[in-house]
Amino acid sequence: MLSGRRLDLLDPTPFDIEVEDIAHGLAFVARWNGQTRGDFAFSVAEHSLLVEEILGRLHPQTPARWRLAALLHDAPEYVIGDMISPVKAAIGAQYGDLDARLAVAIHIRFGLPAQLPAQVKRDIKKADRISAWFEAVQIAGFTVSEADRFFGHPPQSALDGLQIRLRPPVEVRAAFTARHTELIAALDGI
Repeated sequence: MLSGRRLDLLDPTPFDIEVEDIAHGLAFVARWNGQTRGDFAFSVAEHSLLVEEILGRLHPQTPARWRLAALLHDAPEYVIGDMISPVKAAIGAQYGDLDARLAVAIHIRFGLPAQLPAQVKRDIKKADRISAWFEAVQIAGFTVSEADRFFGHPPQSALDGLQIRLRPPVEVRAAFTARHTELIAALDGI
């Protein structure tokens, strides 16, 4: 990793994880395999910021720890990349196992439980699907009806005022790191 840490992908530990590495990696991993409109790829880091924002819109009283979990929901992709669902299915359980091991190490590193409560996971997944719908119609060339078919139509309240931000990776990396710092500070204030 750029931080100098060595990460064993098959046996990751919380000691191997640094937010700067996550932010850097996710800022350079393109969602939709880079097949989006705009001068910059829509990165997994930007998507993660959007999912955390949507979770807060859906559930304004969500504690900082679960908002942090939303921000980190795709964090393993900083080293394994963002694969589209058909590729994940073709690879099979090994991909899911690798993702899960990395997620556990990341969660523990930042003070989250290794396994998130089921309701928290559902809430984050809902925010993730809303983000995917929004990305699909705004920058990935889907019609509303196509996005509805794949992701379900989101509530308008989750979309009002929402924006897709296409920024250079260095800006997205800084925004991700800053939001992580804010959420960690909110945890410390509890």
